[in-house]
Amino acid sequence: MSIHNTIKIILADDHEIFRDGFTVMMKKQTGIELVAEARNGEQLLSLVARHLPDVVLTDIKMPDMDGIEATRIITAEYPQVGIIALSMFDDDNLIIDMLEAGAKGYLLKNAQKKEIIEAIKTVNRNEPYYCNNTSQKLARLIAQSHFHEGKPVKNAGFTQRELEIIQLICNQNSNKEISEELHLSVRTIEGYREQILEKTNAKNTVGIVIYAIRHHIYKP
Repeated sequence: MSIHNTIKIILADDHEIFRDGFTVMMKKQTGIELVAEARNGEQLLSLVARHLPDVVLTDIKMPDMDGIEATRIITAEYPQVGIIALSMFDDDNLIIDMLEAGAKGYLLKNAQKKEIIEAIKTVNRNEPYYCNNTSQKLARLIAQSHFHEGKPVKNAGFTQRELEIIQLICNQNSNKEISEELHLSVRTIEGYREQILEKTNAKNTVGIVIYAIRHHIYKP
């Protein structure tokens, strides 16, 4: 894990076009360096041993050795390396398998650059990151899985109003819908949402939902 220096990353994906596009994107990014690319899990293991990256982004489905097995081995041998699973589709069971193998989070391959950068920086801090496009079903599966987050949050101390808003967030209500339900301004709801994100150590709505289910604040 790199805190003060450039974050070194390795990308593993068997599709050359995806690797090429990712490489171009990373060349324009300061503070993050793509040090190597792998075509499969076996090559990824070799490159991790050689470069000792801070973060690995790996496809789940790859030839020779898939991302799940590679993640399990890397986590055991190099626990300091943060791993982000990459998925073309919202494949719930495989994503759960990746998280339980040791990945700190996951992204869909069509994620925007801003989210990819945020995910890399978050996982580099040993914090979990869930894709913004995570479905309610997958959020529930993650919350009920054996996947353990990096830094547990205790004694969040929610107010009654915050608990109300968490329930509405978990029910997929927008800020506007919550404001109308509670007769508060949208700006006020935005402020509450920021406080809730901070208290739960979540990066997005998905993190709030998972936290709420795990801590029995919300029952799907």
